[in-house]
Amino acid sequence: MKFLDRYLTVWIFSSMAIGLGLGYFFPSLSSKINSVSSGSTNILLAAGLLLMMYPPLVKVDYSSFLKLFEDKKIISLSLILNWIIGPIFMFLLAILFFPNEPELMSGLVLIGGARCIAMVLVWNELAGGDRNYAAGLVALNSMFQLLTYSGISWLLISVVPPYLGLNSFEIHVPFIEVANAVAVYLGIPFLLGISSRYLLIKYMGKVWFDRKFVPIVSPFTLYALMFTIIIMFSLKASVIISLPFTVVRLAIPLVIYFVGIFLISFMLSKKLGATYSKNAAISFTAAGNNFELAIAVAISVFGLNSTQAMVGVIGPLIEVPALILLVKLSLWMRSKLYSK
Repeated sequence: MKFLDRYLTVWIFSSMAIGLGLGYFFPSLSSKINSVSSGSTNILLAAGLLLMMYPPLVKVDYSSFLKLFEDKKIISLSLILNWIIGPIFMFLLAILFFPNEPELMSGLVLIGGARCIAMVLVWNELAGGDRNYAAGLVALNSMFQLLTYSGISWLLISVVPPYLGLNSFEIHVPFIEVANAVAVYLGIPFLLGISSRYLLIKYMGKVWFDRKFVPIVSPFTLYALMFTIIIMFSLKASVIISLPFTVVRLAIPLVIYFVGIFLISFMLSKKLGATYSKNAAISFTAAGNNFELAIAVAISVFGLNSTQAMVGVIGPLIEVPALILLVKLSLWMRSKLYSK
């Protein structure tokens, strides 16, 4: 992975360019990729995400899972960041940038309340974060997502805006959409990771698992990430090219959100005494969002061709380059703040 890691930014941005090129010059390819779907879930994208998450999850030491939550201060901080500060920060950015455009505003709010349960494991892995801790936080956020996403979305889209003199929408977030996203993007890779780790160690031994199996599967995180980015950008090439001004307008609050939440998380965690590996896990968990869930809910509530769904589609196109640059920033901050 040393060669791959050294030119990580090159691989990511090359994948974005390839995806845009394929989508623009071969428009029929997008329809073919879209045809391989089940409901609002694209099978190829789902496959890429699952393969991308498998290596980090198979390397998690599940036997020590409960010990991850002994530091109640840091765990409490993570929950506050994910379920109070994150959604409210996105809501404030949404009303600041789109006070007279409730469709764009509500689209951002749907993103802000959907905590990441997939790609955060990849960003954490690339930044050298604690994979056990990240997996634990993802599992915890998944449970909270089932319990709170509907209420947070309803509160910030339907209840609060009128008090600020803004338009609002009547919204009901279907519980089944939340449960389905958690089951697909977290449940499947967790089960695969736990079962294969247990069986391989049992029959092949821990030494073989660590020295032979792990080095073989580890690079697939990056391979699958590149595949996912190419598919994602090829599917949305027409949106990016036809609505460049809208993409730029949405990119500004999203980038502010990703960078702002990451820095807030990193500095607060450092102040509470978190090690770098735990700090990275907490910060990337707080900064990432579950766009698959936001898109599924936007389609279910507002319709396939709604502006809210379009916002959800543009979101990950901004998140990928932003988070890969945050990986670089995280590693730089490690050298500056944790070198002593």
